[in-house]
Amino acid sequence: MTENNLLYTLALQHVPNVGDILAKRLIAHCGSAEAVFNEKKERLLKIDGIGEYAIHQLYDKNHLVEAEKEIEFINKNDIKASYFEEAHYPERLKHCIDGPILLFQTGNIDLNQQHVISIVGTRKITTNGIAFCERLIEALTPYNPIIVSGFAYGTDIMAHKLAIKHNLQTIGCLAHGLNQIYPKVHKKYMVDVEKNGGFFSDFWSTSKFDKTNFLRRNRIIAGLSQATIVIESAEKGGSLVTADIAHSYNRDVFAVPGRTTDQFSIGCNNLIKFQKAHMMTTPLDVPYILNWQLKDHEKPVVQKQLFVELDDTEKLIYNYLKDNEKAELDMIALGCYLPIFKTASILLNMELKGVVRPLPGKLFEIV
Repeated sequence: MTENNLLYTLALQHVPNVGDILAKRLIAHCGSAEAVFNEKKERLLKIDGIGEYAIHQLYDKNHLVEAEKEIEFINKNDIKASYFEEAHYPERLKHCIDGPILLFQTGNIDLNQQHVISIVGTRKITTNGIAFCERLIEALTPYNPIIVSGFAYGTDIMAHKLAIKHNLQTIGCLAHGLNQIYPKVHKKYMVDVEKNGGFFSDFWSTSKFDKTNFLRRNRIIAGLSQATIVIESAEKGGSLVTADIAHSYNRDVFAVPGRTTDQFSIGCNNLIKFQKAHMMTTPLDVPYILNWQLKDHEKPVVQKQLFVELDDTEKLIYNYLKDNEKAELDMIALGCYLPIFKTASILLNMELKGVVRPLPGKLFEIV
């Protein structure tokens, strides 16, 4: 975008009471952000949904003054600003009604990879949560997904660190301007994140840091992603807000279930109970439900073990596949009189043992 367009878009973003939805409506009517400021007030008031309160501060020249200062910060710090109508603006965010009109980024983010998932959860992640997160990212690595999270304590930073460990691109969505980092103890991870992805924010360098910023930030986490995965959550929490936003965007949501007595399983269990999330019992639920496919050269090579020990249920599935050569997960579960979630978990164990392998079209066969 031109610097002139950036100037007026920043100025429009600076106007109190003009959020992203209203700003897009004004731009659509007038043709550009600059045209909004040049339009007569009485004409703007004729636009459906535009009232006196919304635009009474629109013509304050201070918006342009502050926008010029923010451009200086952007240019000085090599920050990329993406306009919501530009080709390089994240495609999935374009389909979100409240997606930011401007998105600021640092690092080496490449959104050409179609598999993008967000991983969120409690800031007080348990050892079980950490273990599941590790298994999840390790299992999804062959699909080369981008891992999105909020760079906060607990689940967020664990997801970023594991993505880096497995050489996956990761994106941190921040609840403040790109001139700072919160929490400060995570500053040591910034270089690695920017090498393996980067940061997104729609906040200015002058934006006041406030707790409500996290709620606004969550729409970007949900909007960037094909699916949102909640690892652990108490009955209330920011990760549930992200899940609700993702659900409202008609994106897939996954939740890891837990015991009803576990504090950080209540939120996940409720998401499943109220049918806002898929119940996730194995990492393979993600590529199965999202219909991700691996090309032949991308498939991990599994070493078949000699004298593999199979339990009775594994033998049942093995014999079914032996008789049918290839079968879908649903048909295996039906043929063996097993729940689908249990069948998926058993197939994962058998795959790790080198007994079965997944095929395109959600099929499985004996190795």
